[in-house]
Amino acid sequence: MPDSLTDEALVALVSKGNQSAFQKLALRHGSRFRALAYRFTSDMAQAEDLVQEAFVKLWTGADKFNPDRAKFTTWFHRVVINKCLDQKRKRALSALPEGYDAEDMSPLADAALENTAAIKRLDTVLRGLSARQYTAVTLSYFEGLTNREAADVMELNLKAYESLLLRSRAAMRKTLMADKNDLLSAFA
Repeated sequence: MPDSLTDEALVALVSKGNQSAFQKLALRHGSRFRALAYRFTSDMAQAEDLVQEAFVKLWTGADKFNPDRAKFTTWFHRVVINKCLDQKRKRALSALPEGYDAEDMSPLADAALENTAAIKRLDTVLRGLSARQYTAVTLSYFEGLTNREAADVMELNLKAYESLLLRSRAAMRKTLMADKNDLLSAFA
């Protein structure tokens, strides 16, 4: 299977049952989409399962892909994001294992804890967004898609996507400013 084949040409071969083309697509894009799923789930095993399900959907439904409507990566972003959002809706809270929060006594533990706390806070703010806002922020800032590509993934026109992204950033800013004000008043 030549490396020069486009993703769309590979999907056409997959629709005819070509396992080699399917394998090439999985190798070409597997890690990228696993990283995307991980951003939604924060669980690598679950991310891998969701991407595997998305690739199964590709294998069984490659004939449904229309290269005139979207690039393969745009279409597959949508498939993976839908799997992640479906999983998020189904997810039930589970108890943490005993001893999960053991104290770290290493000298750099405080600095690492502050950094971890900041990352967790940002993650909490992101997860406080609506699913559409979270998806827009993830596609633009974590996946590095252009606004046009992200709009295509979300099946929005460019202006609607940019407006959604603007509202997402405003919601994040509002939440973070409220946190800042709460902290300042606590030390006043």
